[in-house]
Amino acid sequence: MVKIALIGAAGQIGTPLSLLCKSSDFFDEISLYDLVHAPGIATDLNHIDTRAKVAGYLAENSGLTKALTGADVVVVTAGIARKPGMTRDDLFKTNASIILNSTLPIAAETLKKTGVFEPTRLFGVTTLDVVRASTFAAHAIGNDSSPKDFKVPVVGGHSGATILPLYSQAEPSVSLRDEILAGLINRVQFGGDEIAILKARSGEPAVEEAYVYLPGIPGGKEIAAELSIDYFAVKIELGKMGAIKALPIGKISDNETKIFGVAIEELKKNIATALAFMSS
Repeated sequence: MVKIALIGAAGQIGTPLSLLCKSSDFFDEISLYDLVHAPGIATDLNHIDTRAKVAGYLAENSGLTKALTGADVVVVTAGIARKPGMTRDDLFKTNASIILNSTLPIAAETLKKTGVFEPTRLFGVTTLDVVRASTFAAHAIGNDSSPKDFKVPVVGGHSGATILPLYSQAEPSVSLRDEILAGLINRVQFGGDEIAILKARSGEPAVEEAYVYLPGIPGGKEIAAELSIDYFAVKIELGKMGAIKALPIGKISDNETKIFGVAIEELKKNIATALAFMSS
């Protein structure tokens, strides 16, 4: 029996994600939580001919507690959409969940305070950046190249300059002029799946990039010490109980080295914002 709880299920991300979860047949139980509409969405989803039973909860009557009780996987998608000209950081005071770079430290600190923090089971999903990096590479190369033929590692964070697509490590290798490459990196940074984790839970090995608390994951403490930062997105080997190992970033190009320092400093600000938020 696998239960998933989707927090923010009536939002622009939560609603299609709810549909995907029900259609996937990965789950036996799906609980939806939001401030509005969640029960109605659940009613509609229960008409889909897959085995999962869907229940929707609102804030009243301890709805959040009911939605979370017994959940094997919890996905937080809550957040209003950015308006034109707004960055994720612009929304922080009213919508902290938009900023993944700060949200993960907030979640970690909250779990620490209640004595239930397990670093190997807390992930900021950054797969979207990997998908974008691969798609943009295929488009730039042309010749009917398929985005699915490429895998471009992306490390760092999940906002603006903290996103570091490592085209030097692309598989298969990508050969593009510097000015084109710079444009691709910018698109990935400012272009603004849970499936791998579910495969790992079932015993099938998986490696995916994820934004994590490095010191709490085998192999991550060394990366954190090298970079002088605790939260960072790297390749993570996943298993049934979560993260098994954080994998080294590897050799990067000179151009990538230049933007690496910018990303680190930007991430440190995001993390500091999260810790200040929690202390207040």
